[in-house]
Amino acid sequence: MARLQLDSVSKRYGDFHAVREVTLDVADGEFVVLLGPSGCGKTTTLRMIAGFITPTGGSVRLGDRDVTTLPPWRRNAGLVFQSYALFPHLTVGQNVAFGLEMRKLARADIAARVTEALRLVRLEHLGERLPRQLSGGQQQRVALARALAIRPDVLLLDEPLSNLDAKLRQEVRVEIRELQRQLGLTTVMVTHDQEEALTMADRLVVMNEGAVRQIGSQRDLYERPADRFVAGFVGRGMFLSGEVEAPGSFRTDGGLRLRCADGPRGKAVLALRPERLEIGAAPLSGLDNSLPGKVEFVSYLGAASDVHVRLSSSDRVIVQVANRGEGFAPDVGADVHVGWPADAAKVFAADGPRRET
Repeated sequence: MARLQLDSVSKRYGDFHAVREVTLDVADGEFVVLLGPSGCGKTTTLRMIAGFITPTGGSVRLGDRDVTTLPPWRRNAGLVFQSYALFPHLTVGQNVAFGLEMRKLARADIAARVTEALRLVRLEHLGERLPRQLSGGQQQRVALARALAIRPDVLLLDEPLSNLDAKLRQEVRVEIRELQRQLGLTTVMVTHDQEEALTMADRLVVMNEGAVRQIGSQRDLYERPADRFVAGFVGRGMFLSGEVEAPGSFRTDGGLRLRCADGPRGKAVLALRPERLEIGAAPLSGLDNSLPGKVEFVSYLGAASDVHVRLSSSDRVIVQVANRGEGFAPDVGADVHVGWPADAAKVFAADGPRRET
């Protein structure tokens, strides 16, 4: 295990900037997740850490070594690919042993490490099987065991759960997190799945268009997003366009006048979270905002329902309502009132950067 440091790491292909001056310090034993949409630069960043892509600028340090120009096999980084990349003609045990054989370890040491790695992922009884004889979850564990067998200084995970079904993803991500904590592994994972990132990470790195938009804990990014992009990407966000007319007063493009946290006057957007809104059949008391509306759509999600409410010709919000078998449960077409406190919204400049509130 080792500390990982990226200092202004960049990658350019001609005039295209895939990654723009990413600076990141991952502590020994920390689990950091690179989160962002497809094409944001997160996988390119991971591959520069692994050594499969050479940066056009900046440096990568692993422990006390500058590994920027070293090939992958000299970095001691364990990488789990999105596709698992198992050799179909080799058994589970042979797949796990492959990296150790390339390092020319003694046969007895290889056998001991393979046994240890398969035990860690609970596959010690399947060492003689071929990959095609395994389930998707088992293949993922083999890929993880292969990365762990070399006893890496840093573990790199490239969307390792994307090929699993939803239920299995939930189970395996908990297993990976528990194993990472047990071994104290410095780990960097790439994903575009918000729930996966929120569940597994010590810290999140939100990226877009090759650049880091914000680094912080789950609570930091969810409660205090740095800009509109982060507010919309981490968790669920709705945005009402309009302008701040006076301190604490926001008027939407649809003509609604809302109370909000203070922000500079001018064009802006108001960001809301569905779970922070309340809904009722009558005006809601004790809230800074209570507005009449009409239910246009209800989406039943099991534990909760999303109620889509039209507030004006150009303003619509979603209210998340817990399904507890009691309480107010409006149907499509119902007249309702929706409300929220002023501090439940974040004010951002219309062009993206955050306005201080």
